[in-house]
Amino acid sequence: MLRNVTPTRAGRVCGVTAPTPAKPSNFNLPNVLTSLRILVIPLFVWLVLADHMWWAFGVFVALMITDKLDGDIARARNLVTDFGKIADPIADKALMTAALVSLNIIGVLPVWVTIVILVREFGITVWRMVMLRRGLVVPASKGGKVKTTLQAVAVGLYLMPLPAWMDLPSWLVMLAAVVVTVWTGAQYLIDSRRQP
Repeated sequence: MLRNVTPTRAGRVCGVTAPTPAKPSNFNLPNVLTSLRILVIPLFVWLVLADHMWWAFGVFVALMITDKLDGDIARARNLVTDFGKIADPIADKALMTAALVSLNIIGVLPVWVTIVILVREFGITVWRMVMLRRGLVVPASKGGKVKTTLQAVAVGLYLMPLPAWMDLPSWLVMLAAVVVTVWTGAQYLIDSRRQP
């Protein structure tokens, strides 16, 4: 029994250090979902190019849902791993790149839209890596979730074989996605310059 114990720092009492929690294994449900997301992307591309648009839409929605699930599960069950931190954004960008390029190939989406979105996505990724190497952490953009949601909705609308009267609404959503994508990219640069 400890007597006259004076707490010092969190996890230490009178020289006694609490054991460090074991790191979660890389083989866990969130990482499996992330890996499956990457593996299914070629099937998604084939469905688009083969003009199985409803199937492509269904697969795209399923992949976006797993993107949400793997992050939620990892945080809720303390299963965040270095593999997941790397693989999850790779899976996200790979899926969006595959979707946009596939829509370009079948001729339903202007190429410039894909160029703008991908330059922003990969440009900011490289920028954050450079800042990290300099010891600066660039916080997530405030509009990041809005950007991701708009991109997903816009791509989903383009994947569905909708009647012609939906062309304009679909295009407006895609334009909104492009605007927010560029705006959040600019916000990253502004926030990084404000850091001491």
